Amino acid sequence: MNRENQFDLSGRVAVVTGASRGLGQYLGRALATAGADLVITSRHADDLREFQNEIEKLGRRALALELDVRDESSIRDMAPRAIEYFGTVDILVNNAGCNVRKPAVDVTWSDWNLVLDTNLRGSFFVAQALAPHMIERGYGRIINIGSVTSVFGYAGIGPYCASRGGIKQLTMSLADEWGVNGITVNCLAPGWFKTAQNAALYENEAWVEYLKDRIPLKRPGEPNDLNGAIVFLASEASAYITGQTLLVDGGISTGATKATIGT
Repeated sequence: MNRENQFDLSGRVAVVTGASRGLGQYLGRALATAGADLVITSRHADDLREFQNEIEKLGRRALALELDVRDESSIRDMAPRAIEYFGTVDILVNNAGCNVRKPAVDVTWSDWNLVLDTNLRGSFFVAQALAPHMIERGYGRIINIGSVTSVFGYAGIGPYCASRGGIKQLTMSLADEWGVNGITVNCLAPGWFKTAQNAALYENEAWVEYLKDRIPLKRPGEPNDLNGAIVFLASEASAYITGQTLLVDGGISTGATKATIGT
Protein backbone atom coordinates (compact mmCIF):
# COMPACT_ATOMS: atom_id res chain seq x y z
CA MET A 1 0.00 0.00 0.00
CA ASN A 2 1.47 3.32 -1.09
CA ARG A 3 0.84 5.94 1.58
CA GLU A 4 2.03 9.49 1.05
CA ASN A 5 1.82 10.02 4.80
CA GLN A 6 3.69 7.14 6.44
CA PHE A 7 1.91 7.77 9.75
CA ASP A 8 -1.59 7.52 8.25
CA LEU A 9 -3.53 4.54 9.63
CA SER A 10 -6.66 5.02 7.53
CA GLY A 11 -8.08 1.65 6.54
CA ARG A 12 -6.15 -0.19 9.23
CA VAL A 13 -7.78 -2.18 12.03
CA ALA A 14 -6.17 -2.36 15.45
CA VAL A 15 -6.94 -4.67 18.37
CA VAL A 16 -6.21 -3.00 21.71
CA THR A 17 -6.48 -5.23 24.77
CA GLY A 18 -7.17 -3.84 28.22
CA ALA A 19 -8.95 -0.80 26.79
CA SER A 20 -11.42 -0.07 29.58
CA ARG A 21 -9.16 2.48 31.26
CA GLY A 22 -5.71 4.03 31.53
CA LEU A 23 -2.99 3.36 28.99
CA GLY A 24 -5.22 1.19 26.82
CA GLN A 25 -7.50 4.14 26.17
CA TYR A 26 -4.58 6.52 25.60
CA LEU A 27 -3.16 4.17 22.99
CA GLY A 28 -6.48 3.38 21.32
CA ARG A 29 -7.39 7.04 21.10
CA ALA A 30 -4.08 7.85 19.41
CA LEU A 31 -4.54 5.08 16.84
CA ALA A 32 -8.10 6.15 16.08
CA THR A 33 -7.04 9.77 15.69
CA ALA A 34 -4.45 8.58 13.14
CA GLY A 35 -7.23 6.86 11.18
CA ALA A 36 -7.48 3.30 12.51
CA ASP A 37 -10.68 1.44 13.33
CA LEU A 38 -10.54 -0.37 16.66
CA VAL A 39 -11.36 -3.63 18.33
CA ILE A 40 -11.31 -2.76 22.03
CA THR A 41 -11.35 -5.46 24.68
CA SER A 42 -11.89 -5.85 28.39
CA ARG A 43 -13.04 -8.59 30.72
CA HIS A 44 -16.40 -6.81 30.92
CA ALA A 45 -17.83 -5.38 27.69
CA ASP A 46 -20.00 -2.87 29.57
CA ASP A 47 -16.81 -1.16 30.75
CA LEU A 48 -16.01 -0.33 27.12
CA ARG A 49 -19.25 1.42 26.10
CA GLU A 50 -18.21 4.97 26.93
CA PHE A 51 -14.87 4.60 25.18
CA GLN A 52 -16.52 2.93 22.19
CA ASN A 53 -18.85 5.92 21.85
CA GLU A 54 -15.87 8.28 22.04
CA ILE A 55 -14.07 6.46 19.23
CA GLU A 56 -17.17 6.45 17.05
CA LYS A 57 -17.56 10.21 17.56
CA LEU A 58 -14.09 10.54 16.02
CA GLY A 59 -15.54 8.98 12.86
CA ARG A 60 -13.93 5.62 13.41
CA ARG A 61 -15.58 2.22 13.75
CA ALA A 62 -15.20 0.42 17.08
CA LEU A 63 -16.06 -3.11 18.14
CA ALA A 64 -16.17 -3.87 21.87
CA LEU A 65 -15.41 -7.49 22.80
CA GLU A 66 -15.05 -9.30 26.09
CA LEU A 67 -11.60 -10.79 26.56
CA ASP A 68 -9.94 -12.37 29.56
CA VAL A 69 -6.31 -12.84 28.59
CA ARG A 70 -5.93 -15.42 31.37
CA ASP A 71 -8.51 -17.66 29.69
CA GLU A 72 -7.41 -19.54 26.57
CA SER A 73 -10.97 -20.07 25.32
CA SER A 74 -11.69 -16.35 25.66
CA ILE A 75 -8.67 -15.55 23.49
CA ARG A 76 -9.65 -18.17 20.90
CA ASP A 77 -13.15 -16.68 20.76
CA MET A 78 -12.03 -13.06 20.40
CA ALA A 79 -9.65 -13.42 17.46
CA PRO A 80 -12.07 -14.79 14.82
CA ARG A 81 -14.83 -12.42 15.92
CA ALA A 82 -12.54 -9.44 15.41
CA ILE A 83 -11.39 -10.66 11.99
CA GLU A 84 -14.92 -11.53 10.87
CA TYR A 85 -16.34 -8.14 11.89
CA PHE A 86 -13.78 -6.00 10.08
CA GLY A 87 -12.51 -8.51 7.54
CA THR A 88 -8.96 -7.99 8.74
CA VAL A 89 -6.74 -7.16 11.70
CA ASP A 90 -3.57 -5.23 10.89
CA ILE A 91 -2.34 -4.13 14.31
CA LEU A 92 -2.29 -5.71 17.75
CA VAL A 93 -1.56 -3.71 20.88
CA ASN A 94 -0.99 -6.17 23.73
CA ASN A 95 -1.80 -3.83 26.58
CA ALA A 96 -3.84 -5.83 29.12
CA GLY A 97 -1.91 -6.05 32.36
CA CYS A 98 -1.96 -5.97 36.14
CA ASN A 99 0.36 -5.57 39.10
CA VAL A 100 0.70 -6.74 42.69
CA ARG A 101 2.73 -4.52 45.02
CA LYS A 102 4.25 -6.52 47.88
CA PRO A 103 7.65 -7.21 49.41
CA ALA A 104 9.14 -10.26 47.73
CA VAL A 105 8.86 -12.33 50.92
CA ASP A 106 5.08 -11.75 50.95
CA VAL A 107 4.34 -12.62 47.31
CA THR A 108 2.06 -15.64 47.11
CA TRP A 109 1.92 -18.35 44.47
CA SER A 110 -1.40 -16.91 43.26
CA ASP A 111 0.03 -13.36 43.15
CA TRP A 112 2.81 -14.58 40.86
CA ASN A 113 0.43 -16.47 38.60
CA LEU A 114 -1.99 -13.54 38.35
CA VAL A 115 0.68 -11.13 37.15
CA LEU A 116 2.64 -13.48 34.89
CA ASP A 117 -0.46 -15.09 33.38
CA THR A 118 -1.95 -11.69 32.58
CA ASN A 119 1.07 -9.72 31.43
CA LEU A 120 3.25 -12.34 29.78
CA ARG A 121 1.33 -15.51 28.97
CA GLY A 122 -1.72 -13.51 27.89
CA SER A 123 0.32 -11.36 25.52
CA PHE A 124 1.86 -14.42 23.89
CA PHE A 125 -1.39 -16.25 23.29
CA VAL A 126 -3.27 -13.20 22.01
CA ALA A 127 -0.45 -12.67 19.51
CA GLN A 128 -0.53 -16.36 18.64
CA ALA A 129 -4.29 -16.24 18.02
CA LEU A 130 -4.02 -13.37 15.53
CA ALA A 131 -0.72 -14.36 13.92
CA PRO A 132 -2.10 -16.91 11.40
CA HIS A 133 -4.29 -14.21 9.87
CA MET A 134 -1.36 -11.80 9.67
CA ILE A 135 0.91 -14.51 8.27
CA GLU A 136 -1.62 -15.35 5.57
CA ARG A 137 -1.84 -11.69 4.55
CA GLY A 138 1.91 -11.12 4.81
CA TYR A 139 1.42 -8.07 7.00
CA GLY A 140 1.13 -7.21 10.66
CA ARG A 141 2.18 -4.83 13.40
CA ILE A 142 2.36 -6.31 16.89
CA ILE A 143 3.13 -3.91 19.72
CA ASN A 144 3.68 -5.46 23.12
CA ILE A 145 3.32 -3.02 25.98
CA GLY A 146 6.21 -3.32 28.36
CA SER A 147 7.46 -0.84 30.93
CA VAL A 148 10.59 0.82 32.14
CA THR A 149 10.77 -2.34 34.27
CA SER A 150 11.50 -4.22 31.05
CA VAL A 151 15.06 -2.91 31.53
CA PHE A 152 15.04 -1.68 35.13
CA GLY A 153 14.31 -3.42 38.45
CA TYR A 154 12.23 -1.93 41.26
CA ALA A 155 11.70 -3.27 44.76
CA GLY A 156 8.26 -4.41 45.78
CA ILE A 157 7.04 -5.48 42.33
CA GLY A 158 9.08 -8.61 41.60
CA PRO A 159 6.45 -10.48 39.55
CA TYR A 160 5.70 -7.36 37.51
CA CYS A 161 9.38 -6.79 36.71
CA ALA A 162 9.72 -10.44 35.71
CA SER A 163 6.70 -10.18 33.41
CA ARG A 164 7.88 -6.99 31.73
CA GLY A 165 11.40 -8.31 31.29
CA GLY A 166 9.80 -11.35 29.70
CA ILE A 167 7.82 -9.14 27.33
CA LYS A 168 11.06 -7.63 26.04
CA GLN A 169 12.52 -11.08 25.36
CA LEU A 170 9.26 -12.38 23.89
CA THR A 171 9.18 -9.41 21.53
CA MET A 172 12.60 -10.26 20.14
CA SER A 173 11.74 -13.94 19.72
CA LEU A 174 8.50 -13.28 17.83
CA ALA A 175 10.17 -10.60 15.72
CA ASP A 176 12.79 -13.12 14.64
CA GLU A 177 10.19 -15.79 13.88
CA TRP A 178 7.55 -13.71 12.08
CA GLY A 179 9.68 -11.16 10.26
CA VAL A 180 9.76 -13.38 7.18
CA ASN A 181 5.96 -13.09 7.11
CA GLY A 182 5.96 -9.30 6.94
CA ILE A 183 5.11 -8.89 10.63
CA THR A 184 7.00 -6.50 12.86
CA VAL A 185 6.97 -7.05 16.61
CA ASN A 186 8.12 -4.29 18.93
CA CYS A 187 7.82 -3.38 22.59
CA LEU A 188 6.57 0.04 23.71
CA ALA A 189 7.85 0.63 27.24
CA PRO A 190 6.28 3.56 29.11
CA GLY A 191 7.93 5.02 32.18
CA TRP A 192 5.96 6.52 35.04
CA PHE A 193 2.46 7.41 33.89
CA LYS A 194 -0.42 7.88 36.33
CA THR A 195 -2.96 5.09 35.86
CA ALA A 196 -5.63 3.37 37.94
CA GLN A 197 -3.02 0.77 38.95
CA ASN A 198 -0.65 3.28 40.54
CA ALA A 199 -2.91 6.27 41.34
CA ALA A 200 -2.41 5.82 45.08
CA LEU A 201 1.33 6.47 44.71
CA TYR A 202 0.64 9.90 43.22
CA GLU A 203 -1.28 10.94 46.34
CA ASN A 204 2.05 11.03 48.17
CA GLU A 205 3.54 14.43 47.29
CA ALA A 206 6.96 13.56 48.69
CA TRP A 207 7.10 10.46 46.48
CA VAL A 208 6.07 12.48 43.42
CA GLU A 209 8.84 15.00 44.08
CA TYR A 210 11.34 12.15 44.52
CA LEU A 211 10.17 10.63 41.24
CA LYS A 212 10.43 13.91 39.33
CA ASP A 213 13.94 14.42 40.64
CA ARG A 214 14.99 11.09 39.09
CA ILE A 215 13.45 11.86 35.68
CA PRO A 216 15.69 14.01 33.46
CA LEU A 217 12.62 15.77 31.99
CA LYS A 218 11.43 16.44 35.56
CA ARG A 219 7.85 15.21 35.26
CA PRO A 220 5.86 11.99 35.03
CA GLY A 221 4.38 11.08 31.66
CA GLU A 222 1.18 12.64 30.34
CA PRO A 223 -1.31 10.71 28.16
CA ASN A 224 -0.32 12.47 24.95
CA ASP A 225 3.34 11.58 25.46
CA LEU A 226 2.60 8.09 24.09
CA ASN A 227 0.75 9.19 20.95
CA GLY A 228 3.70 9.56 18.63
CA ALA A 229 5.35 6.32 19.71
CA ILE A 230 2.29 4.10 19.33
CA VAL A 231 1.36 5.56 15.93
CA PHE A 232 4.96 5.23 14.78
CA LEU A 233 5.18 1.55 15.70
CA ALA A 234 1.77 0.84 14.14
CA SER A 235 2.48 2.64 10.88
CA GLU A 236 4.56 2.34 7.73
CA ALA A 237 7.07 4.74 9.28
CA SER A 238 8.47 1.83 11.31
CA ALA A 239 8.42 -0.75 8.49
CA TYR A 240 12.10 -1.65 8.94
CA ILE A 241 12.06 -1.70 12.75
CA THR A 242 11.38 -4.94 14.59
CA GLY A 243 12.42 -6.66 17.80
CA GLN A 244 13.05 -3.33 19.50
CA THR A 245 12.06 -1.83 22.84
CA LEU A 246 11.11 1.84 22.64
CA LEU A 247 11.27 3.51 26.05
CA VAL A 248 8.99 6.52 26.53
CA ASP A 249 10.07 7.39 30.04
CA GLY A 250 11.35 10.96 30.23
CA GLY A 251 14.86 9.52 30.51
CA ILE A 252 14.51 7.74 33.86
CA SER A 253 16.05 4.60 32.36
CA THR A 254 19.36 6.44 32.03
CA GLY A 255 19.73 5.59 35.72
CA ALA A 256 20.78 9.16 36.46
CA THR A 257 20.14 10.72 39.85
CA LYS A 258 20.53 14.32 40.95
CA ALA A 259 24.22 15.19 41.24
CA THR A 260 26.36 18.25 41.68
CA ILE A 261 28.05 19.47 38.50
CA GLY A 262 31.67 18.46 38.50
CA THR A 263 31.28 15.36 40.63
